[in-house]
Amino acid sequence: MTLYTSFADKLELARHAAAQWLDRLVRHDHSKPFTVALSGGRIPKLLYEAMVALSQRSDFDNVHFFWGDERIVPSTDDESNFKLADLGLFQPLDVSPGQVHRVLTEHSESEAVQIAIDELKQFAESEVNGQPAIDLVFLGMGEDGHVASLFPDDTEAVGSQAVYRAVIGPKPPPRRITLGYPALAAAREVWVLASGEGKAEALRNSLAKDGDTPLARVLQSREQTEILTDFDV
Repeated sequence: MTLYTSFADKLELARHAAAQWLDRLVRHDHSKPFTVALSGGRIPKLLYEAMVALSQRSDFDNVHFFWGDERIVPSTDDESNFKLADLGLFQPLDVSPGQVHRVLTEHSESEAVQIAIDELKQFAESEVNGQPAIDLVFLGMGEDGHVASLFPDDTEAVGSQAVYRAVIGPKPPPRRITLGYPALAAAREVWVLASGEGKAEALRNSLAKDGDTPLARVLQSREQTEILTDFDV
């Protein structure tokens, strides 16, 4: 089942997502880790701003942050998804570095992948079909229907059982590390935040019964996914 909600604009979308996220954190048993996979892009920046306005440091006790994907760039680079979250969320809320499990892009790709997998398995409460069950995954969506760094022409991703894997994408910077389809299927909750009318056609394709986009593969693999947009389909 796909839960689809459209908002008047991206700011309203971000504020709603932040309120929902805070609700999950408030209701969570803080004695147990709560794992979150973040994304990059324009909407997460607004999401972080809204979250800082709504929450306080204690709301994030025992919340552990991972990434749906990361570009192979220095952590100080403007293209870094970690940097976006660090400036927008972690520093304003004084989140402990021990709760932030960034992809170590200064290592070799194979080492960075293995470390990311090991750390995620350390904090995920359970596994589903051998995959760590992330509590909440945030995804964006591109105009080609890609999510994380799972792109339409990446046929290898379809059969891969890797939790994380290194990929070469069609968009700069090309070298990336991404969660795989099985990890997204195993997540307890997946929220897709999509902004911009240019993505409407890709979303319609993804929602179709015979959809063939990367997002469609994610939706078809899950019992429930939530999609939040600032446009109608």
